[in-house]
Amino acid sequence: MKLKLGLLIRSVVCALNLTFVVLVSGCASSQKPPSEIEAKLSKIQLPPGFTISLYAGDLKNARSMTMAPDGTLFIGTRTEGNVYAIKDTDGDGKADKKWLIAKSLNMPNGVAFKERTLYVAEVDKIWAFDGILAKLDKPEKPRLVYDKYPSEKHHGWKYIAFGPDGRLYVPVGAPCNVCLEKDSIYASLTSIDVKNPQAGPRIEAQGIRNTVGFAWQPGTQALFFTDNGRDMLGDEIPACELNRLSKRGEHFGFPYIHANKILDPEFGGKRPKGFAYTPPLLELGPHVAPLGMKFTPASWPKPYGGQPLIAEHGSWNRSTPIGYRLTTTDLTTKVPLYEVFGEGWLASDGEAWGRPVDILVLPDESILVSDDFAGAIYRIMYKK
Repeated sequence: MKLKLGLLIRSVVCALNLTFVVLVSGCASSQKPPSEIEAKLSKIQLPPGFTISLYAGDLKNARSMTMAPDGTLFIGTRTEGNVYAIKDTDGDGKADKKWLIAKSLNMPNGVAFKERTLYVAEVDKIWAFDGILAKLDKPEKPRLVYDKYPSEKHHGWKYIAFGPDGRLYVPVGAPCNVCLEKDSIYASLTSIDVKNPQAGPRIEAQGIRNTVGFAWQPGTQALFFTDNGRDMLGDEIPACELNRLSKRGEHFGFPYIHANKILDPEFGGKRPKGFAYTPPLLELGPHVAPLGMKFTPASWPKPYGGQPLIAEHGSWNRSTPIGYRLTTTDLTTKVPLYEVFGEGWLASDGEAWGRPVDILVLPDESILVSDDFAGAIYRIMYKK
């Protein structure tokens, strides 16, 4: 009863985005000192040959990441409203310089870098910091790219990335747990041309409750994305999802159908005539909250190399917590596998000390993993 009450309080506080959210375990940030985080990394279990280390600490609410060609890493936050830059200037595998790029923004979760410009996504706006690498010590006021995305905060924070077509991909989550909005911009993945933003967003896919991570498969350039399943149907359903977009305009089921075949109790019977949807490529755990995903370096050993790696932020509304880990799949099998790659952020007593958020592949074929709960970024490497 005590556990369920705590979960209920946590869910209400997180949903309302209250200012004291940092005090509630499992919602925002535990903000542990770097020394304490390093001590806990021995608890992380990875496949043989892989190691994990602390790349940066003292990054409260570290969320989405993007890296410039010179190795400067930019990090967005959600509850803090800040955007940071850090860099490993001495090549020891740890960031030793830190800059505050922007503060007091409206959930600046998403960051992307292209052609000397840092792009930052607020809930309803896209900003551009032109020539930012030469201005880290004194960032100038950003240039407004677009300001007509919906302003609802519920699932309003965004992950952004440039696609192979040069467009900036921007999701718009459902402004609810489950609802049917008249405006097709909701529960979608859009893209904009940053050189002609006044043309507005183009909807790439619909029926997506809330994706906070996507990537294009090397070689095929197919777009893969995670999606967070709806809440309040119990502990075990629906599964969260890993999806693959085959063509523009596909519908992925929300709010009518969840996971593979679960009809929504309110909206399942309201499907349009002739409704067709694309089922998930892979059903993930129920309420694991998959966020960032990237394709791992092809040089990594089988079955891990060249496969999707998913950061599962972890459940907040489940009797027994699940997630708080990294998972992977093997797309070469007839039925994609679903396996744990890294775990240990969730203790056996159900208390978490870390929550993975985003993944970034580095030129040296190591990866970075952000953690908004511990306020840290980890580096995972493979050594033969």
